[in-house]
Amino acid sequence: MSTTTATTTEIPGYIAGTWAIDPVHSDVSFTVRHMMVSKVRGHFEKFSGQIVTADNPLESSVRAVVDASSLNTNNADRDKDIRSANYLEVDKYPTLEFRSTGLRPRDGERYELDGELTVHGVTRPVTFQLELNGFTKDPYGKYRCGFSATTEINRQDFGVTINMPMDGGGVVVGDKIQVHLEVEAILEDKAA
Repeated sequence: MSTTTATTTEIPGYIAGTWAIDPVHSDVSFTVRHMMVSKVRGHFEKFSGQIVTADNPLESSVRAVVDASSLNTNNADRDKDIRSANYLEVDKYPTLEFRSTGLRPRDGERYELDGELTVHGVTRPVTFQLELNGFTKDPYGKYRCGFSATTEINRQDFGVTINMPMDGGGVVVGDKIQVHLEVEAILEDKAA
């Protein structure tokens, strides 16, 4: 991480410009411990965002918005509970938002993406471990780029503090939430 600049020649096919996240080919998901013995997976079905790839890749940025009511864990009763005042309070806080504040190289195609995540009306700094999957031109003449990213947050840091203790110890829903992103974006405007 001693490198403070990057060049586009280090990234095959790199294009500076403005990209729209393609929700059809992207996924915003999470995993959380349930009853101390398993993990529940879920994802959000509605989200949008914009990526700006700069001439210096390390000056690139991203903004994304997730529709909190689009949560899906494949269990309607659980989804209703998570949307309620017990957890996300989607009537009061309809979106989850992310805005990047910096990008740092790790090794090869791996980076650390720093930013501010807003959940349940609370904004906290987070760092995503980001992997650049590449840039390409699709069969229809459109340019696409792809990224994978993960981070772990503590739900209590975002004001989601409900705790349901279990008789044998522990809680029904764990505090730590793993966030997983698979992002594909389409070039809207190439930088001059």
